[in-house]
Amino acid sequence: MSGRRATTRRKILEAAAEIARESGPGNLSLDAVAARAGVSKGGLLYHFPSKTALLKAVVESFVASFEEELARRKATKAGRPDAMLEAYLELFVEDHDCRRPPPSGLLAALSQDPDFLAPVRRHDRALLDRMRQNARDPAMALVVYLAIQGMRATNLLGLDVMSDEEFSEAVGKLKAIVGGA
Repeated sequence: MSGRRATTRRKILEAAAEIARESGPGNLSLDAVAARAGVSKGGLLYHFPSKTALLKAVVESFVASFEEELARRKATKAGRPDAMLEAYLELFVEDHDCRRPPPSGLLAALSQDPDFLAPVRRHDRALLDRMRQNARDPAMALVVYLAIQGMRATNLLGLDVMSDEEFSEAVGKLKAIVGGA
């Protein structure tokens, strides 16, 4: 893919994710995405022939960018035990501390077709396997993973009831478990 086409594709994906975050998944229209990305609707359709194709690409893009950042962070841990788990916890805390909106592109995709989450499930399964393989205690890695996933899910669904102090307390305990405190 040429650099120009890749740039346009990236702009479209970013626009779709922004609209889903700001306006909710139900307001994600091809016209709105094209306008936000600064491309014609025909240009958008060249890259993504349907809303379904666009939503699938949004999910795949989210998974790929998350994996890239996770790999970058793990590399800084120089092969230590629990490096993957520590990197995952670090990334989770940073996302929370930055008050980044949850990846509602995932919710937009799910509202269109639950099968769009298959790449997320595959990624998460592989991630959990890698964390357990690298862990001093694979069962504890599972518990930490589930705690993070639970906090992510409550945030994604708008059900988060923890205060900032409670979040910090939970993260402190997770860091102590992982050894990154």
